[in-house]
Amino acid sequence: MAKKLSGPVRRRRMEHRSIAAVGVWFYALSTDRYLYLLRNDRKHPNTWGLPGGKVDKPETLLEALKRECQEELGHWPEPIKLAPIEQFTSPDNHFTYHTFLSLIKCEFSPVLNHEHFGYAWIDSGKLPNPMHPGLWSTTNIESVKLKVDTLKNSYKSQ
Repeated sequence: MAKKLSGPVRRRRMEHRSIAAVGVWFYALSTDRYLYLLRNDRKHPNTWGLPGGKVDKPETLLEALKRECQEELGHWPEPIKLAPIEQFTSPDNHFTYHTFLSLIKCEFSPVLNHEHFGYAWIDSGKLPNPMHPGLWSTTNIESVKLKVDTLKNSYKSQ
C-alpha cells in the first residue's frame, strides 16, 4: 500500500566534486637524469612516481606544486623551465592530474617525508621498475615524449 507524502518532493542537484592533482618530473640538465620517488602508500606501494598531490582550494596548480614539493622533498627546486606536459582526466571527469616537467641545473638530495621510502636519479632513456601506473602511461604517450625531448634539447644546447 502506497504511503502519502507529507510534503512536496524537491529535487536536489548533487554537487559535482572533482579532484585536481599535480605532479612534477624533475630533469637535471647537468647529468641528463630524472628524479623518481619510491612511494609509501596503500594504493600503489613500492612503485616509482613523482612528487605531487591534490590541489587544495583555492590553490593554483603552481602553488600546489610548490607546496607538495616543500612537503615531499623538503624544498621547491627553482626551475630553469617549468612546462605542462600532460593532463589526464578520468572518464567520469571527477579526477584530473596535471603533469609538469621541471628543468633544473643540477641534481639535489631530497629530504623525504613519510610519503616516500626513497629516491633515485635515473639516466634519460631508462625507467625505474615498477612504475606507478599513471606515470607509466605518461611516459609511453608519444606526444609527451616529443614535448619532453623538445624542451630538454632546447635547454641542453644553451
